[in-house]
Amino acid sequence: MNLATHQVQVRLDPAQADEARIKAAITEAGYQPRDLPVSAARGSEEQARAFALLRRKVIVAIVFAAPVAAVGMFDLFPADVYPLRNWILLALTLPVFFYSGRHIFAGALQGLRKGRANMDTLIATGVTAAFAFSAVATSWPRLFSHDGHAAHVYYEAAAVIVALILTGRLLEQHATGKTSEAIGRLLDLQPPTARVLRNGQEQEVPAEQVVAGDVIAVRPGEKLPVDGIVVAGQSFVDESMLTGESMPVEKTAGSVVIGSTMNKAGSFQFTATKVGQDTVLRQIVRLVQEAQASKAPIARLADVVCAYFVPAVIAIAIAALAWWLLFGPEPRWMYATVAFVSVLVISCPCALGLATPTAIMVGTGAGAERGILIRSGEALETAAGINAVVLDKTGTLTTGKPAVTDIVPAPGFSPAELLTLAASAEKGSEHPLGDAIVRHAAEQKLALSDTQAFNAVAGHGVEATVAGRRVLLGNARLLRDRGIALGDLAARAEALANGGKTPVFVAIDGQAAGIVAVADTLRENSRGAVERLKALGIEVIMLTGDDARTAQAIARQAGIERVMAEVLPQHKADEIKRLQQQGKTVAMVGDGVNDAPALAQADVGLAIGSGTDVAIEAAGITVLRNDVGGVVSAILLSRRTLRTIKQNLFFSFIYNVVLIPLAAAGMVNPMLASAAMVFSDISVVGNSLRLRRFRFEP
Repeated sequence: MNLATHQVQVRLDPAQADEARIKAAITEAGYQPRDLPVSAARGSEEQARAFALLRRKVIVAIVFAAPVAAVGMFDLFPADVYPLRNWILLALTLPVFFYSGRHIFAGALQGLRKGRANMDTLIATGVTAAFAFSAVATSWPRLFSHDGHAAHVYYEAAAVIVALILTGRLLEQHATGKTSEAIGRLLDLQPPTARVLRNGQEQEVPAEQVVAGDVIAVRPGEKLPVDGIVVAGQSFVDESMLTGESMPVEKTAGSVVIGSTMNKAGSFQFTATKVGQDTVLRQIVRLVQEAQASKAPIARLADVVCAYFVPAVIAIAIAALAWWLLFGPEPRWMYATVAFVSVLVISCPCALGLATPTAIMVGTGAGAERGILIRSGEALETAAGINAVVLDKTGTLTTGKPAVTDIVPAPGFSPAELLTLAASAEKGSEHPLGDAIVRHAAEQKLALSDTQAFNAVAGHGVEATVAGRRVLLGNARLLRDRGIALGDLAARAEALANGGKTPVFVAIDGQAAGIVAVADTLRENSRGAVERLKALGIEVIMLTGDDARTAQAIARQAGIERVMAEVLPQHKADEIKRLQQQGKTVAMVGDGVNDAPALAQADVGLAIGSGTDVAIEAAGITVLRNDVGGVVSAILLSRRTLRTIKQNLFFSFIYNVVLIPLAAAGMVNPMLASAAMVFSDISVVGNSLRLRRFRFEP
C-alpha cells in the first residue's frame, strides 16, 4: 500500500480469489476500496470529495477545540460558574471526538480486530486516554481529587490533538495531491473528440469510440486522438510531450504518429492502429501509476521499523504510566496521564510511512513530465547506485541510419558529378547504403537521371547505365573483378574504413571515379552525454555486434575507451553478467529487439524511446528522447530521489528519537507532542515536493 495516495496494488490469482473478496479484505483492514480513476476528471472529482469531507471535519474540530484550548490553558470561567466548567468542556469536546476524529478511531479499531497496531492506534489510544480520564474525572470528581482539589482534566489535549492531526492530514492531502498531478496532466493531453471518416463523411465522435482501422482527419493546430500511420497528406507534428524535442517532426505517408501530439502545419489523414488503453499515452500513464504505487527496497526499512516500532512505543507509554503512578509526585494520575498520552502522540510514525512513497511519487511524476518513464521504485533506487553504463552502438550512440560522410572524387571527376551518377544508379536499389546515397543527393538538390540495364551484384554492389554512361558501385572486390585499378583510392578507402566509415567505390565507363563514404553517424549529443556520465563517476562501455575497427572508430568519436565488439545478440546478456560478476552495478542502454535479453539481465535496463516495444517492455526505465542525454537525466533523477528518501527518513526518526524520552519524562505536553508530529509530516512531504523543481544537470 502506498501511504501517500492510499492506493493498493493487487496481483490477483483468479483461481484463488475474485474482485469481491479482494475488496472485502481491504474493507476488513479498515479502508474503503475504490477503483483507480480511468480519467483525470473522475480522479479529480473523487479527490475533491475526500478533500471537502476532511476539510469539514477540520473546521468542526478547530471551531470546538479553540474554546476548549482557551478555557483549559487559561482560567477564563468566573467563580460562580466554575462547577460547570468541566461539563462545558466535555460538551465542546464531544463533536471533535465523535465526528471529526471518528475515522481515526475506526481505523485503530479495525487494526485491533486484526491483531495489528497501525499509525491510528497510537493517536487513538492517546486521545482516548486523555478523553476517558477527563470524562471520568468530570463525572466522579472525588475519584481523582487530591488535597481537596479536583483533578485537572485534559479535554484541551484530546480536542486539540485531533484538530492538529486532522489539520496536518489536510495539508498533507493537499500536498500529496500535487504529487500525482503528473498523471492528471498526462490524461488531459488526449483530445476529447476525433474527426473520423465513415461512409465517406467526416464525423466527430468521442475519442473513446475510435476503433482500430478508423481513418482520422487532422487539421493544423489539432491534437491527434490516438496512435496510427499516415495514409495521406503531409505535415509537421510537435512530439515534445513525448520526446522533449522542441523541433516538429515531418510526417508523410507511412509515418507513425502518436496520440496526444500536436499537428502544427499541414493537414493529413491517418489510420488508427492503437486505441484506448493500447495507446502510447495510456501505456505511459499505466507505467507512472505502477511506479508511484510501487515500493523501493529502501522502503522495507520503514516497514520493518513500523512493525516493531508501534508495539515498542505502546510498551514505553505503559512503562511511563506505571513509573509515574508508582514513583511520581501527587497528583500521580495527572502526571502519569500526561506522560502516557504524550509518548503515544509524539511517536506516531505517520512521517515514516510517507517518507518513501511521497518521494517516489514526485520523482516518477517529474520524470514522466520530462520523458523519463520509471517502471518501479526498485528501478529508481537501483539506478541511483549505477557505476557502469553499457551503451549499444547502433540506434543508441548513433542515429541508426547510414548517411554519406565523405565524397572523394578521382582526378578528372567533380564531387557533384560523382554523387549524381552514383545516386542515379542506386535509385533502383533497396540496400541501406544505396538509400543513404540517394537521400544525400536529394538533400543537395541534384537532378537524377533515369537508369537502364540495372543489375544488383549480390554481396558486392550494383551496375547500371546512367545517361549513356556505364556506372559501377560497390566494394573493392567488385572493381577488381571487373579489372578496374583502384590506384590511390585504395589508401583513401583504408583511411576511411579506419575511421568507422564504409567506402563505396564508384567506377564510370571502366575507370575508377572516386569513393562515396557512408557511415552510421554519432548522435549530436552522444559525446556530451558520455562526458557527463564520466563526470558522475560512471564507467562507460560500448557493446556492439559490429566489427572491431568500426566500433573503435565510433568509440573514439564518443570518447569511450572500453569497447566490446563483434558480440552476437545472444551473447550480449553474457557480457552484462561478466561485468556484474566483477562487482559492478550495471545499466544497459539499448533500443532493439536484440538488446532485450541484455536489458533484462542488467541491474537496470534503459530503453531509448525510438526503440522497439520489446526493448521498452524489458527495461526498468524508458527514455522517450532519442538520445543518451536522457540516460544521464534518469540517473541524476534517481540519485536525487534516493537522497530525498534518506532525508525524509531522517526527518521521520529525529523527532521520535529526541522527543520520546522527553515525553516519557513528562517534559512535553500532549499538545506540543501533536504539533511536533504534524511538523514531522509536513517536513517529509515538503521535502519530497522539492523534487518537482529538480533540474536535470550534473
